Order: sequence, then C-alpha cells, then structure tokens
Amino acid sequence: MNEKTTTNNNNHLLIGGVDALELVSKYQTPLYVMDEEKIRKQCQTFMSSFKHNLVNTEVIYASKAFLNIAMCELIQQEGLSLDVVSGGEMFTAITAGFPASKIFFHGNNKSIDEIKLALDHHIGTIVLDNEDELKRLSSLVNKEHKVRVMLRINPGIDAHTHEYIRTTKNDSKFGVSIFDPKTLFLIQSIHNNPSLEFVGFHSHIGSQIFEENSFKELATTNLKYIQHVKKQLGIEVKELNLGGGFGAHYTKEDKPFSLESFLPQLLETIHLISKELEIKTPKILIEPGRAIVAEAGYTLYTISGTKETFGGKNFVFTDGSMADHLRTALYQAKYHASLANRMNDQVEKNYTVTGKACESGDIIIKDVMLPVPKENDILVVYSTGAYHYSMSSNYNRLLKPAVVFTANGKSRLVVKKETYEDLIRNDLRLGK
Repeated sequence: MNEKTTTNNNNHLLIGGVDALELVSKYQTPLYVMDEEKIRKQCQTFMSSFKHNLVNTEVIYASKAFLNIAMCELIQQEGLSLDVVSGGEMFTAITAGFPASKIFFHGNNKSIDEIKLALDHHIGTIVLDNEDELKRLSSLVNKEHKVRVMLRINPGIDAHTHEYIRTTKNDSKFGVSIFDPKTLFLIQSIHNNPSLEFVGFHSHIGSQIFEENSFKELATTNLKYIQHVKKQLGIEVKELNLGGGFGAHYTKEDKPFSLESFLPQLLETIHLISKELEIKTPKILIEPGRAIVAEAGYTLYTISGTKETFGGKNFVFTDGSMADHLRTALYQAKYHASLANRMNDQVEKNYTVTGKACESGDIIIKDVMLPVPKENDILVVYSTGAYHYSMSSNYNRLLKPAVVFTANGKSRLVVKKETYEDLIRNDLRLGK
C-alpha cells in the first residue's frame, strides 16, 4: 500500500486530496491515477540526496516506467534528465519540448531510423549496447557531428530479483561483458572515431532491488574495470551510469531502503574506491524510474460482482484486465487493494481479483483480503504507477484507460481514454 492512505468523512479514499469516487464519476473506470505531489517529492529526494562535495552527479528519469507529454514536462520542471529507449519515447520527449541535451537514448537494438531521429534532434547522449549499434551509428555520422557516446557494459552481477528483470547475468541480452577481451577493442573503436566522444560506461543490475550491497558491488566492479581500461588503453572514463533498480513498496513484504541515507553513502564509497584505485572519480549517474512513480500510482476499477467456484475459490470481477495490469501475469507480481468507497470497512474474505479478458491468466491480484464486495463498489489497486500504463495493450480489443494527475485537491486529465474510433483508426479494409 502507498505509505498511509487518506480518507474523507464518507469513508472514501483520497488521492492527492481528490475523492476517488469523484474521479470515477468524472473520468470513468478503469482509470490510472497519479499523485503528482508524490512524484515530485520522489524527484526531489533523488536530486537532493544524490550529491557529494567531491563527486559530480546526475539523476536521469528512466521514462520506460511511465511516460507521456505531461510527465516529460514534470521531469523537466524538477531538473532531472531523461532516459529514452525507443523512437516513440524520444519523439514524446521531443514533442514535449524536453531539452535534447539532457536526453539519453538507450535500448539494445536501435534502428537506423531511430538513430537518425536522435542525430536530427541533437539528442545529448547515445548509449551503445553492442558492436552492431556502433556500426549503424558510425555509418550515419560525419565530420559535422560530435556525438556523446556511452557503452553499456555487463559486469556479471546477479541481482536477487525476478529472472525477467535481472539484466547483468553473463547471458543477458543487454550490453557487452567486461570479461570479454573484445570489449576493449570496441571501446578503442569508439574512442578512435572523430565524430564520437566516448564519455563512459552504462550498467544496470535489474529492477526491484532491496539490497544496498548490490549497488555497491556494481559500483566497485565498474570502477575496477575503469582502472583496467585506463591501464590497457590509456583512456580515461569520465562518466559512469549505474542505472536504476531501486526497489519500490508494493506489499508489506517489500522493504525499500532509505534513499536519503543510502545515496550519499554510495557516493562516498565510490569516491574512496576511486582513490584506492588511483583513478579520477568519474561523474556518477543513476536512472531511477520505478522508484519515482510506482507508489504514486493507483488504478481504479468498478466491481461487477463476485463468484465462488466449486473448488472454493472466491473471485472478484472488475472492468479491468491484464490489458491494463500486465505485471501480475508477466512477473507474478504482488499487489495490495482496497475498496475505495468503503475504506474503513472490516475485511472479511480472501479474494482473487480478475478482469474481463478472455484468458485464464487474467489475474490482477492473486490473494487479497477485502470486505465482501458489492456491485458497483470501486476497487483501488496500489502502487501501479510504474509499467502499467506503459505496458497497457488492446488485447481482446479492450480500450486503454485514461490517465489523471491529482494534486492539492484537484485533478487534470493528461491522457484521454481511448474510444472505439481510436481502436480502429489504423485499420484498412480488405477491399475488392
């Protein structure tokens, strides 16, 4: 559950000071609601805590967690940079007027068209994933370009998280291994290209990490590799991006560490290790995404009914589905929920919350204690700010929900709910 929930005298949930039922009446369900002040508070926590007197730093929002034009504007207002991993995310940022110099173009299979888009709009930094991407980029740049480039490396650290969101195993699809001698040749090739400015490395151990030592191990391993590169190639690495992965709170089982205490410690560790290795401390960058938006998000659903199966399982049926809540089916992720219109009612039974998709795996929450739901009750699922809107689809030709920001007792629509006309906009008739 998102920190402490706030209710009004009607026993209704308040999100950013707005009655959840007022939101449902105005925008319908399913509905994604983002508490704007919570997002801003997390941005400010990262910006104020990720500082050190002797280490240059930069906080980059990993936009794949949640992105639209309004979010780009918010991130710009809070002073963060922006990480994009596709042409679509890049185009959204460009359209929003986000400063191109503060955009990092990432991803592991950038197309020619995407690289052209980045070059045409003077995107600040391109993070290369592999040799093929270097070849594509090299074929498009000329003497008029001087493109800042980072190389994604794989330090082989096994983060203790779900298999699908680990990214530094030795057989990961991301980056090039620091244990592969060919990586040094790749670094040299980038460095030798007069149209490219090799600035440093990017790495990322995965998502939903709760162990502080995982980040310290990542930093230590990368700094030792920076020392190795300096000794072998004489190239000084100026910047080191440690990615994101900071855990968020979904259920009582999740125990995120304090960012305010950990981030300064991490920077001090990096500074001391750099001194021990006799290398210049690089500028340190991080890319929080989930940690900024996950707990700020709520999804509201209307309950249509319940069913007890012959086997004794209690289902709650909602007007949502795996099309707007994929993470349970994809990652076996766990969530908490309440009845937004009956927040202080006594919980009575354990339910499985499901939706309307024609799929056995259409599960929103496998187990949650609730008051006995009634038709037209409003279910709120907590901590849905990261990857829910991003991963939403039209499976079963279902419509994607609207997205609303709330703050100081007011709401504003930032993404319209899809219509049936939107759904068929790109369809073409077979014709004769």
